[in-house]
Amino acid sequence: MLKGIDLALHRGRVTALLGANGAGKSTLIKVLAGVHQPSAGQILVDGDETRFETPMAAARAGVRTVHQRIDDSIVPGLTVAENLLFEKIALGETSRIASLRSLLPKARQIADALDLGWSDQMLRKDVFELSIADCQLLLLARALAETPGVLILDEPTSTLSAAEAERIFALVSRLRSEGVAILYVSHRLGEVNALADDVAVLRDGRVVDHQVKPFSLDRAVTAMLSQPLISEPSPSGTLSGTEVAVTIRGLRVFDESPPLDLDLHYGEVTGIVGLIGAGKTEFLESLFGARTLSSPGTVTVDADGYAPRSPKDAIRRGVHLVPEDRAAQGMLPGWSIARTLSLPFLTRHTTHGVLNRAHESATARRTIEDFSIVANGPDQPVDALSGGNQQKVMVARWMQIAPRVLLLDEPFRGVDIGARRQIARRASYQAGEGACIVVATSDVDELREIADRVLVMVEGRIVLDARAHEVSNEAIVSSMAEVA
Repeated sequence: MLKGIDLALHRGRVTALLGANGAGKSTLIKVLAGVHQPSAGQILVDGDETRFETPMAAARAGVRTVHQRIDDSIVPGLTVAENLLFEKIALGETSRIASLRSLLPKARQIADALDLGWSDQMLRKDVFELSIADCQLLLLARALAETPGVLILDEPTSTLSAAEAERIFALVSRLRSEGVAILYVSHRLGEVNALADDVAVLRDGRVVDHQVKPFSLDRAVTAMLSQPLISEPSPSGTLSGTEVAVTIRGLRVFDESPPLDLDLHYGEVTGIVGLIGAGKTEFLESLFGARTLSSPGTVTVDADGYAPRSPKDAIRRGVHLVPEDRAAQGMLPGWSIARTLSLPFLTRHTTHGVLNRAHESATARRTIEDFSIVANGPDQPVDALSGGNQQKVMVARWMQIAPRVLLLDEPFRGVDIGARRQIARRASYQAGEGACIVVATSDVDELREIADRVLVMVEGRIVLDARAHEVSNEAIVSSMAEVA
């Protein structure tokens, strides 16, 4: 809920919007984008009061938004080209009965404006086949089909590799020089410091701090969390497991990649870092039984053969996965927090085959409190939460019952710095209690926050294996850029 926000966006300036999960950032963005209607207050564009009744009205006024939740903005079943042109089709600027062949030149022009280099074959694909990173780039290209007056970017780099993020930074700088007013939402303080001209901090639906460059990011974080961020030793490098949890021999992540031999240990957090497309997600999903590899090799858990035919088999063996794409892979629309948390573990909430709703709800209330999830209660629909709180629910679901092996794929996506540290502490704690924790990320700073052991993956092969405290960021980044 917003409580009387005063905020000015200026042409030719980048305003960074910071706030903890649940502070009101997504609500504010949706009001500016015409998704929600304000109950009070004014929106002025170039000094004239306006009201955006629909997203199309906002777009016509030159306000373009790239939302954090990709599923809200793409249309599965349509091609990539049709999704790129979706707003033009909706506005009647492009015929709704035009053939795909006639749409390709216009779609290619939009894609080329962002230097995506997508072929006609790519543009003909069902958008459902795109990776989450490519979907993010598609939405950016669509928003920039015409130069906007105001551009709102909600966590635009959260799914992108370092190289793709640099492309976004260059684009933001170019648009600023062209006089576009940009509202930039990010939990990555390095991005904010590099890109922004102003910083506004939201807490509990209010602007509680505003700064112009040079910023005091410590002050901004203190305002965001309503308390100083305690400096504490990073858990990375502090745990060293000796007991082998998972033994992998001869597994090929991709058909063309070499066989992978790897041991993962109880009692430590192993971080796998690599660029998008390195094979991190494919590797974790294969261990969870969600993906069948053409050359699976042999895998053992606790020295016993392990070949899960489905995630159900993996869960029975104590192997849990927090997926990369929470909306598509972890949530059901309209489901409550309680039902979402209990879904993989229904037998724990049943008596003689009958679901005990009271037990399910009580467990959810404890989990909401333990993980500091900002919600109205266990019955609130999970898709009504902010993106960061949805991510907390996903992590909490698989941590609430102590796993033997916990696989986390980009667990920090969309969460604030306080929540990130909370997740890192919990992962380190569970490793200290004897679990085997594996975290995949494309962000070296996030890796440093959590990992005891560092693995760098490139095109399905491990090119670096080191203790986190013994390897430099430069060595990690250099390894990530290695060509197979």
